[in-house]
Amino acid sequence: MKYTEEMILHSSGYCMPFEAPQGEDVELSLGYGEQTHPETGEKFFHHGIDFSVRCRMLSAVADGIVSGVGNDAAHGICQTIRYGEYEVTYGHLSNVFAQFGQRVKAGQTVALSGECLHLEVRFKGEELNPIEFLTMLYGNIRALQEADGNATGGFYEPAPATDYEKDREEIEVLMLRFLPYYMEDLRRGAYTLPEHTEQSLRHIFTVGAMKEYFYERMPSMANPLGLGRKAMPLVGKVQNLLIADFLNYLALRHGVYIPTTGGEVKKNFMTKQ
Repeated sequence: MKYTEEMILHSSGYCMPFEAPQGEDVELSLGYGEQTHPETGEKFFHHGIDFSVRCRMLSAVADGIVSGVGNDAAHGICQTIRYGEYEVTYGHLSNVFAQFGQRVKAGQTVALSGECLHLEVRFKGEELNPIEFLTMLYGNIRALQEADGNATGGFYEPAPATDYEKDREEIEVLMLRFLPYYMEDLRRGAYTLPEHTEQSLRHIFTVGAMKEYFYERMPSMANPLGLGRKAMPLVGKVQNLLIADFLNYLALRHGVYIPTTGGEVKKNFMTKQ
């Protein structure tokens, strides 16, 4: 499926169907895709993700309509809500507050989870990794915060330009689609950084430490190294390296290229696959 701008759900200010208490980590108990049964050792494909949240109030992540309420053997009581072209199914519920055909508003309480929460996502009927969907919602919120000047702990404006400004919009769309796969493949070792990229990053951070670029500002989740104005040259170099590696990953693992990629470059990647 080609990932296009029509797949970007306009932000409602919500990026999760439930709110975790402050200071409490939310545990993903089962991921999307091929899994191994913990007791039998058998392989199976999991069509959603599971969260270890017990009896948690669940909210609509955008304005929508309840397109299904039912009960099945695998996921117990289920509720499906349509947000535009997306359909999000909540499973393992203990109660449902918004019934079939009911319109809901973003943030409205729609159900109560049971011992855990199962989440599935489809776009125009095609199954998606729910992590991609949640990542998109979070990205929308961050983009709005930055546009309004409300982002806390981020970098000084303007953000440093990269070597990829002509393809910025295309790359951002690709990141919404493929970044979860990129991170997962890095974690599993299915994709590794090219040696020259790793060496360049090590050099940049070594120089940054020597020049005391780090912790100029109070560290935060958005800016964990506390980078400020004097670190902008370092930030720009790191951004270029990471974007280049992400594009390298797309070409090698998914055969996806940005529009400005030349024919010779594509041929080189094809011979590596």
